Amino acid sequence: MLLILDDEHKEHLSFLTSVDVEVVREFCKIAMGFLRKGSNPKIYQSAAQKLSVAAETVQHGVEGLMYLMTECAKLMVSELDFQDSIMVLGFSEELKSELLQLYLENRKEIRQLLSEMALELPHYHTLEWRLDVQVASRSLRHQVQPSVVLKLHTTDDGERKAQVLETDPANLVHLTETLEGALNEMKGHHCRRILRNIK
Repeated sequence: MLLILDDEHKEHLSFLTSVDVEVVREFCKIAMGFLRKGSNPKIYQSAAQKLSVAAETVQHGVEGLMYLMTECAKLMVSELDFQDSIMVLGFSEELKSELLQLYLENRKEIRQLLSEMALELPHYHTLEWRLDVQVASRSLRHQVQPSVVLKLHTTDDGERKAQVLETDPANLVHLTETLEGALNEMKGHHCRRILRNIK
């Protein structure tokens, strides 16, 4: 699967054509450090001073490189597809082979780091519900107050939890319509494409 970069990312990566291969290798180390520990502006400043360019240019170059590596690792891009993906960037053969080598060396670690960053949310297990209707009270003889009591069971890391919720039928209908709309949106072409890229 080819990775298609938009113009902004191409512009950020175009800076790499004007620097030495050793600098690109160092940028890759900075990008991997960014993934492991987060951003460090001091590194951008020192690299910018050595290269006599703006710190923002260095930051964009590193972030562009990080985006290229993470997206390719997410999509499990093969060697051939990786080379085809970066062909449009106008890199030299030496730079292309260096980027390919850096991608192959770091692909496993990037996938592991991305999986550690993923949110672990509780999963739906089961739902119990009951309809309660108050038909009268001491002060009002002929009243009807329906309510729906829901007991939602979720699983989080093998541990089951239950939440009890109570609502009136009008809110339940609104909630149902909203969730059905979200499900229909997930079936759309745009969302399927995004989900395919996330995996």
